[in-house]
Amino acid sequence: MPTALFPSLLDADWPQLAPPVQRMHGVGKLLKASGTAQIEGDTHIVARLLRRILTLPEPGADQAIMLTIERDGRREVWTRRFARGQMRSTLQPGRAMTMLRERLGPVSLHFALQRDGAAIDWQLRRITLLGLPLPRVLRGQVLSRSGERDGRYAFEIDTRLPWVGQLIAYRGWLEIDHVR
Repeated sequence: MPTALFPSLLDADWPQLAPPVQRMHGVGKLLKASGTAQIEGDTHIVARLLRRILTLPEPGADQAIMLTIERDGRREVWTRRFARGQMRSTLQPGRAMTMLRERLGPVSLHFALQRDGAAIDWQLRRITLLGLPLPRVLRGQVLSRSGERDGRYAFEIDTRLPWVGQLIAYRGWLEIDHVR
């Protein structure tokens, strides 16, 4: 059984994923990639404040993005540097060994990962704030997908919250620059 985080969570579905997805989510202890992202989000004060607290980037078209993934067994630290902000999160197995937990500052997102064709569909199951579960009515909607487009790793994320609207949506592509 693979020991890296994503191969272990996706298990039998791992070999069916597109090669760029397998490389991004499964190779090396240190991976550096770069690309371009389109970032959208509501611009009212509440959305801007939440993005700042969660270290999410500000909206803007055609932003350069640099990603560093540091892997230590089944724990990964992702640092995304956008032209208009930096976002750092820690990914690791959730309480249920088939779940992925992504921690962004005081918030943890708990996903079930499922293969959709040759891509990964990240299905949000719960959110905790400072370790306490948020009620479903406050959870909002997070749509996330990792796939392949034009031979490159492609991503799409859209996060909408009740009473806030679109907190952030970003989509784009990455190419691996360095793996160690």
